[in-house]
Amino acid sequence: MSPTQWDFPVELCCRPMAFVTLTGLDVVYNAVHRAVWDAFCANRRADRVPISFKVLPGDHEYPKCRPKRTSYEWYIPKGILKTGWMNKHLNLVPALVVVFYELDWDEPQWKEKQSECATRVEIVRQSLQGRNTKVAVVLIQKKTPLPPGEDVVASERAAALCNACELSGKSLFVLPHTDHLVGYIIRLENAFYEHAQTYYYTEIRRVKSHKEFLNKTTHQLLFVRHQFKIAFFSELKQDTQNALKNYRTAYNLVHELRAHETNILEIKTMAGFINYKICRLCFQHNTPLDAIAQFRKHIDLCKKKIGSAELSFEHAAWMSKQFQAFGDLFDEAIKLGLTAIQTQNPGFYYQQAAYYAQERKQLTKTLCNHEASVAHPSPDPLETQTGVLDFYGQRPWRQGILSFDLSDPEKEKVGILAIQMKERSVVHSEIIITLLSNAVAQFKKYKCPRMKSHLMVQMGEEYYYAKDYTKALKLLDYVMCDYRSEGWWTLLTSILTTALKCSYLMAQLKDYITYSLELLGRASTLKDDQKSRIEKNLINVLMNESPAPEPDCDILAVKTAQKLWADRISLAGSNLFTIGVQDFVPFVQCKAKFHAPSFHVDVPVQFDIYLKADCPHPIRFSKLCVSFNNQEYNQFCVIEEASKITSLDLVLGSEAGRCVILNWQGGGGDAASTQEALQAARSFKRRPRLPDSELHWDSIVIQASTMIISRVPNISVHLRHDPPALTNEMYCLVVTVQSHEKTCIRDVKLTAGLKPGQDANLTQKTHVTLHGTEPCDESYPALLTDIPVGDLHPGEQLEKMLYVRCGTVGSRMFLVYVSYLINTTIEEKEIVCKCHKDETVTIETVFPFDVAVKFVSTKFEHLERVYADIPFLLMTDLLSASPWALTIVSSELQLAPSMTPVDQLESQVDNVVLRTSESASECFCLRCPSVGNVEGGVATGHYIISWKRTSAMDDIPVISTVITLPHVIVENIPLHVNADLPSFGRVRESLPVKYHLQNKTDLVQDVEISVEPSDAFMFSGLKQIRLRILPGAEQEMLYNFYPLMAGCQPLPSLNINLLRFPNVTNQLLRRFIPTSIFVKPQGRLMDDASIVAA
Repeated sequence: MSPTQWDFPVELCCRPMAFVTLTGLDVVYNAVHRAVWDAFCANRRADRVPISFKVLPGDHEYPKCRPKRTSYEWYIPKGILKTGWMNKHLNLVPALVVVFYELDWDEPQWKEKQSECATRVEIVRQSLQGRNTKVAVVLIQKKTPLPPGEDVVASERAAALCNACELSGKSLFVLPHTDHLVGYIIRLENAFYEHAQTYYYTEIRRVKSHKEFLNKTTHQLLFVRHQFKIAFFSELKQDTQNALKNYRTAYNLVHELRAHETNILEIKTMAGFINYKICRLCFQHNTPLDAIAQFRKHIDLCKKKIGSAELSFEHAAWMSKQFQAFGDLFDEAIKLGLTAIQTQNPGFYYQQAAYYAQERKQLTKTLCNHEASVAHPSPDPLETQTGVLDFYGQRPWRQGILSFDLSDPEKEKVGILAIQMKERSVVHSEIIITLLSNAVAQFKKYKCPRMKSHLMVQMGEEYYYAKDYTKALKLLDYVMCDYRSEGWWTLLTSILTTALKCSYLMAQLKDYITYSLELLGRASTLKDDQKSRIEKNLINVLMNESPAPEPDCDILAVKTAQKLWADRISLAGSNLFTIGVQDFVPFVQCKAKFHAPSFHVDVPVQFDIYLKADCPHPIRFSKLCVSFNNQEYNQFCVIEEASKITSLDLVLGSEAGRCVILNWQGGGGDAASTQEALQAARSFKRRPRLPDSELHWDSIVIQASTMIISRVPNISVHLRHDPPALTNEMYCLVVTVQSHEKTCIRDVKLTAGLKPGQDANLTQKTHVTLHGTEPCDESYPALLTDIPVGDLHPGEQLEKMLYVRCGTVGSRMFLVYVSYLINTTIEEKEIVCKCHKDETVTIETVFPFDVAVKFVSTKFEHLERVYADIPFLLMTDLLSASPWALTIVSSELQLAPSMTPVDQLESQVDNVVLRTSESASECFCLRCPSVGNVEGGVATGHYIISWKRTSAMDDIPVISTVITLPHVIVENIPLHVNADLPSFGRVRESLPVKYHLQNKTDLVQDVEISVEPSDAFMFSGLKQIRLRILPGAEQEMLYNFYPLMAGCQPLPSLNINLLRFPNVTNQLLRRFIPTSIFVKPQGRLMDDASIVAA
């Protein structure tokens, strides 16, 4: 009974496929035959028919067929299923034998070849005598055959060959050896598959025909056997639905068998086989719930069928195999596309398989615990003549005996002893570890961390029992972190105990010390006597002595470990160990706490280190070291520039023996500290009152870092300025620094400018300089750093002027930072302190003035557009928006090339002082030549204003503000009309008026002119006229107006009608000529004389 006894047979686990043998192929020496065979067996994709091919010689002896039984009346079966039956129909008895023969239709020696082929077929039939196996012939030909019906010779010879071989026409095939060989082979396969289907259908009917001869009294086993065979043949036929149906029937029939201690193993074995087949087909049909339900039913029915109590470990082994096999099926289905979930995955079945394997191990220890004097029985009752059993699940010493009464109890007793002796040689730990490993992989895949950790602990323990202590430690060490973080202290203690045993048996010094430290700690649930023993062992190790053995260890392993510990003591190696205790729970707790969250540089830094031991007996430490992030001060406990405790070292032991340095990163604490602090914070339990000198440990909060801040400065910094700042001006900011220190301060430096961290656009548009006489351009920085100022004596002050140029409006925060060095004495030690003080100020930047620009006609009427070559006025208004007086130094109008001035362009606001809300205006007369149609209008130019604050010093540069003038739309007008007339008239005195009409086009203009009379004037001249004005020419019209009334009087209206341009209205043309005039009353002669004299 080998250790693999419980493994399912290979023929049960494989996919049944129709078995077809090929004869007549020489695949070694004939290249054509080799190519045919390769086409059959190579690159078999899933879309090809499921056939298992095998090349055999033509005279191969197939298994003999037993004689047909005519009656079952006196037949008593010896078992359910023979061990070789499945293999026989999968690999030995073919459904079809194919005879390959090289023969073309035009073969000259046709008769001889035909006779030889018939002989080969007859030899195959003789070897298959009594079988229903089909026979087919394939003719390998060199030429491609003609379509059916066209080759008369081929048809005749095919019929003759079929007669000679006693074959039907459907069993003769032609295989041309051409370039399309694979295509012909696939067609042949399909034809072979149909023949095989027919064979298995016949076999199913043959088995079914036996049922009518059976009775349920003596032939119960045959009912199961025949049902299994029908299902198996259905699988070979690829009829999986019927196969599943028949397997279910066979399963029910198995459990109807009368079970007894003598046949319980055979019943369970067959039940396991059939259950495996049912579950496999359910997964194949994509009905996993049916598979799970069947398996649960199977386990429920069989778990109580233990059998002989002396061999109960066999039942555990069988149960383990059932779960393992189902887990394998489940996993295989998942790989093929089935979706599993966290609560239903193969890991649970592998875990249960491991559980039964562990139970098998325990039962083996109990039942197979024979004395050394007991030897394996001889002759061996487990051996058979053939080396294998005749029927699955039977005992080797009583094969085929179905009686419930044991005829030879002594022989039974010897057989049981042989099984027990054989079981002792099984490496159970290896089986358990494999199953647990499979389960861990599944739980890891489906994200079940606690299940994974639990099984890894079991794996570690199995490795311990298997004496593979290295792997055991590796696994246990891996899961300890999870149990620490979640606070499973009882489980952690159990794991640590096993780990301590492993480290002792391997004489691993550092691991042994580490696990001892934690088992002595507050997280350990060991009793005090156990802790005392571990503490004593730890002290022995620190004194360079061997520890006492751990309890419940293997005796031989302890002897080996004692030798290893002796070697460790004798070796003169390094006896210094550094153990980081941050990630576990040692028996000593440590907390570091600074007295304050911050200290000034010139004040001593104070902190406390708290230690608490949780071990049952006092223990002595030899040294305490504190490390800071500035390693220069590790040897002192005075901090000047350090701000953080990086680690704490507590030295256990002495240099004479072994030295263990317990290292805490930061200010102490271990794996349980965070959880304990949280529980203490949530607890409502009143703490007992302690003396003033004592503290509650939970109330101590680790504070491993403190802020070291600079010495308090003793200077004053004042800023003086006149807000708001004006855009682009050199804004003056006066910084006054005065020292109030008792000694001289040196290396005073000033950093001033825009405070960092503000909008990047502000940084690009803000520039700072110390020299206000120079214009500040883009090259100047926004922040001036480390400007040396010199030394300051007590009470001395200095002033520094900064000039800031802000290119955009808005709020800006400016920083003034003053740093200096001073010597001071602390605890009789002179140190140099760097002090600094900063001031910030927010300055608003505004526009100095608002500029309004408008276009008007020469009559001061607003213009939406101007007309080519016709003068118009550009008016600018400067409105002061500054709270401070501004001096307009000068102004300048820079015209675009498309504009020309009518007269000299001179500034009209030179040295004008504007106060808040005051304004200054300028007027310029311009003309725009004809430029055609320009989209968006014509550029006018720029208006440049040079200005400065009136209160600014003379050496402050003048600021030039450039205003881009708006574009203006220019239109051409066909006729320009203007008038020459005096500035005023007098009642009853002639007033000469001359109108100029200028043709602005390339066409002759026909113009109709009429003058409408006015009540205020009499006039002489043409009242109505029609003119023709040549291109570019000018026509003058002279009128004498005679005023009748004084005051501002309307002139006689001049109406103009352009016949060629009817769209040009009279109102448009009249915009260019005056419509009224001031008429003075008629004066006296003396008044006239005085006026002339004036």
